[in-house]
Amino acid sequence: MNETISLPRTPKAIDLASLDALFRPRSVAVIGASANAGKIGGLPIHYLKRAGYDGDIYPINPRRTEIQGLKSWPSLAAVPAAVDLAVIAVPAAQVREALLVVAAKGTKSAIIFSAGFAELGADGVRLQDELAAIGRKAGIRLLGPNCSGYANFANGAWVTFAPLLEEGQDSVGNVGLVSQSGAFANFGYRVGRNRGIRFSQWLTTGNTIDVDIADGLAFLAADENTKVILVYMEGCADGARFIEALALARARRKPVVVVKVGTTEAGAAAVSSHTAALAGEDSVFDAVLRQYGAYRARSVEELFDIGYAAANGTLPNSAKIAITSISGGVGVLLADEAATRGLDIAPMPEPAQAALRELVPFAGTRNPVDVTAQVINDFDLFDRSLEVVLQQGDYDMLVCFMGYLGLSKEYGPRILPLWESVRRRHPERTLAVATLFDPAIRQALEEAGHLVFEEPTHAVRALAALRHFAESFGRADGAAVSRPPGLLSLPAEAGPLNELDSLAIVQAAGIPTIGAIAVGSAEEATQAFRRIDAEGGRRAVLKVVSRELPHKSEAGGVRLGICSEEEAGAAYSEVMARVAQRAPGIAVDGALVAPMAEPGIETIIGVHRDPVFGPVVMFGLGGVFAEVLRDVAFRVAPFDVAEARRMIAETKASAILAGARGGPAVDVGILAQALADLSRFASAHAERVESIDINPFSVGPTAACALDAVVVLRGE
Repeated sequence: MNETISLPRTPKAIDLASLDALFRPRSVAVIGASANAGKIGGLPIHYLKRAGYDGDIYPINPRRTEIQGLKSWPSLAAVPAAVDLAVIAVPAAQVREALLVVAAKGTKSAIIFSAGFAELGADGVRLQDELAAIGRKAGIRLLGPNCSGYANFANGAWVTFAPLLEEGQDSVGNVGLVSQSGAFANFGYRVGRNRGIRFSQWLTTGNTIDVDIADGLAFLAADENTKVILVYMEGCADGARFIEALALARARRKPVVVVKVGTTEAGAAAVSSHTAALAGEDSVFDAVLRQYGAYRARSVEELFDIGYAAANGTLPNSAKIAITSISGGVGVLLADEAATRGLDIAPMPEPAQAALRELVPFAGTRNPVDVTAQVINDFDLFDRSLEVVLQQGDYDMLVCFMGYLGLSKEYGPRILPLWESVRRRHPERTLAVATLFDPAIRQALEEAGHLVFEEPTHAVRALAALRHFAESFGRADGAAVSRPPGLLSLPAEAGPLNELDSLAIVQAAGIPTIGAIAVGSAEEATQAFRRIDAEGGRRAVLKVVSRELPHKSEAGGVRLGICSEEEAGAAYSEVMARVAQRAPGIAVDGALVAPMAEPGIETIIGVHRDPVFGPVVMFGLGGVFAEVLRDVAFRVAPFDVAEARRMIAETKASAILAGARGGPAVDVGILAQALADLSRFASAHAERVESIDINPFSVGPTAACALDAVVVLRGE
């Protein structure tokens, strides 16, 4: 099915003003309105009335004069006033005609509940494209088709048929949810409410004929009632708009938590059949979220756990975390979890440890702090020990594991007063308690704004996520990078360039290269070696040059360790003869001679063109390990040196670069600068560059250079 799907066509930039009539309508018309409040055409009217929506509601049904206590109109055209939002709740075959009526009315937003479009294949795609064309021509913002609508809990605009919203909310919350899947959003609303989340906005986009996840995310980023944004998505048609929305959320200091499905081939195929979305390359999507400070959840539970924590917790000022526990074993488990997630489990200062030993002689005092089962005899030990840890330990985060005490009739009711007291004394700290809870006690703690968990490692996970957001909000936007002052004049033809031409382009992009010399004969190879030797080089390498031979070694096209002029001339003849024998018929552009590189660590840096996000830069270990270890990191171009350093730090190679096991440390700054320069070049030449492969890029203690490169161009 994939080859028949046409992606939704959306505006180049997000237009928040155009979304007002959709998500904050002053009037709503329901085309296909039903007197039955349990049907798709009846539920939106029922919800609007129940939620206290103060705008005008116009049921449209030619067979009735009254629906759910409201005057029913025979057509949208018959409504005597302007209408901000039209809800289309008719079968798929009638949607086109209904949308034409909406366009004629001058209504600027519409929701299409109906299914039966691009998710069904080629015929559905054509129908959906027709709707998109009508919407574009009339300037209508379209939500759907195949969506469940939305609920704005601030103004009572519950424009949906989702039955779970029958429970509703008695006040507006601070968490916004935007989902491509209506079924997931319905399920997620209940899961979120069970987790203690109160929603500000609840949005579904369906097939994203026009309004997509990026629009919804940006709307939530600008919404004054929304503090935290939760996203369920299956694909992304326009990476630039998605990045724009992420950047807006980060600028407003709003945590974004994302579940993205379609990470495997099977999952991507299921996504395509569900909402006709392009799943995209998962590693690139993952990198985009990291680059723009969003948090990727791997499960529904994690999505709402992190959303709950971000909605109620404070963002910690550092990664220092204290762990207190009534169980030494669980304390160690939590310390392992914290270390895995990059938190700092710094030991308690010695004076603080001494103070703890005075309170509990047999306590483990280093961090984690084991207060032992002595708290069962003296519950106030919790308060006194927590005060020592927070007052003297200088930790910005704390997780306290209380075992089963939340179920205890004696101790459970004392947990809320304890945490209220601790928070009053330390309002700037991020605190979480983990215990088995009596439901009433848990609810009381949640309503008071405390972070509570039953699974203790999830408490650590949540605090690590809050630290992730704090770090993201605290750094400059690495995407705001200037492009190179001028564009290169690249060859017009498409396809791979030979190594010499590729190295020339790489050098022009600001990347240091080995300084190869083009040669076309044995005599020229001799002269090239003489020049290298005169410049202080000791040994040289000779390589065949051909755009048709990316793996030169396999064809015998490389000679290493050349030590004399005579050897250089002979190497040229030998290499050319071997290549002619092993790869007959290929076009050869001579050879190159270059000095052998100084010892260094071989890395790979490169660019490939992602179909969703455009130029993406890659970094990892190079040479023969590149395809074997797959230890790589990605970033969307362009980015700055600071982002490049974070990119390097994500890989296991970073330990090797820093001098692991007594090895020499290399100049990571040069490497980071090369990555940033490559990203600027790739962004500036995005229309022409298909890929750049610099492998290896050798990095030493004081210098770095590209030893080999292949540039593949797109045609003009």
